[in-house]
Amino acid sequence: MEKVKRRIAVLGSTGSIGTQTLDVIRRNPDIFSVEILSAGKNWELLAQQAIEFQPDTVVIADESCYQNLKNALENYPIKVFVGAKAIEQVVEYDTIDIVVAAMVGYSGLLPTVNAIRHKKAIALANKETLVAAGKIVMTEAQINNVPILPVDSEHSAIFQCLVGEGYNKIEKILLTASGGPFRGKDRTFLQTVKKEQALKHPNWNMGAKVTIDSASLMNKGLETIEAMHLFNVPVDKIEVLVHPQSIIHSGVQFEDGAVKFQLGMPDMRLPIQFAIGFPQRLKSDYQRVDFFSLPQGLTFEKPDLEVFKNLSLAIYSAKKGGNMPCIMNAANEVAVKKFLKDEIGFLQMSDLIEKTMQKTYFIENPDLEDIIKTHQEATLIAESF
Repeated sequence: MEKVKRRIAVLGSTGSIGTQTLDVIRRNPDIFSVEILSAGKNWELLAQQAIEFQPDTVVIADESCYQNLKNALENYPIKVFVGAKAIEQVVEYDTIDIVVAAMVGYSGLLPTVNAIRHKKAIALANKETLVAAGKIVMTEAQINNVPILPVDSEHSAIFQCLVGEGYNKIEKILLTASGGPFRGKDRTFLQTVKKEQALKHPNWNMGAKVTIDSASLMNKGLETIEAMHLFNVPVDKIEVLVHPQSIIHSGVQFEDGAVKFQLGMPDMRLPIQFAIGFPQRLKSDYQRVDFFSLPQGLTFEKPDLEVFKNLSLAIYSAKKGGNMPCIMNAANEVAVKKFLKDEIGFLQMSDLIEKTMQKTYFIENPDLEDIIKTHQEATLIAESF
């Protein structure tokens, strides 16, 4: 019998996760096909991807790029749409089996929620979706019986450690962090760092936003909140371990004291492939770990919450709950943009986030509409500083 391919929608196909997802699909043409591709502004790469993978539909968020994309694809039987609303709507297609949510930041929330409501499996690479509205998203997934398969290397590792554990209770989640390019530095050093330094991650090749988040340890704060929702554990049962080698991707400690870790080379194609291929492990020729040639062995450190204040702000927002994580996330998106434009310094990002968290209206039990309004309000307040 002919194998039925899994039909994939890749939201954010021109970004780091999106391009690596397409590489996984390219290597497994008998298993996967591309149904939808979307991008923000990079219409040229989106057009190249569309010509190679021949999806049914492509969507470009930026209206100024629409005509160029339309012209580039005029000789191909590919539908071309434009705008954020179109990205939200195309996930409803009956021909989609899995939605890879790889859009950057808050922009991934509404398309992901709509995909869940239309009963699409979600391969989640957009951590901000659960940071901004974790309780709402997980409730929607439960109501619609939709699996959310984590793509972040850390959450994929935790998920892999939990496969086969049934109802065995989690005592602690061990969430690893590389420490980023500024591991071991003090606040005096960080006062003068430039974006070029922050964008040089020692282990991972990622987009600008997540690389800056990694440098400030905000990325680990966002991942702490994401893990809290994905695995239904309180934030005080999540421990961050700085692991500079990025070989151990995270783990779980169970109530009998046993610890399970998932290990592998730092290559995002591994967790992407695991998510869209689950429950099957697909064969690959990606680099294997050579334990005898690791120059430093495998080491662990505690994160410095005084130097890297963003992590403590994220943990505070998780404990506060309500719309506070959404406020924190919106402020961080503004802070990162300002830092990348050289408008504020590295340490000022934390100041901007903290001020926004203090100034934005707190809602204890927000619904989705509250979250949308909160993001808009917090963004305006953050931009005003």
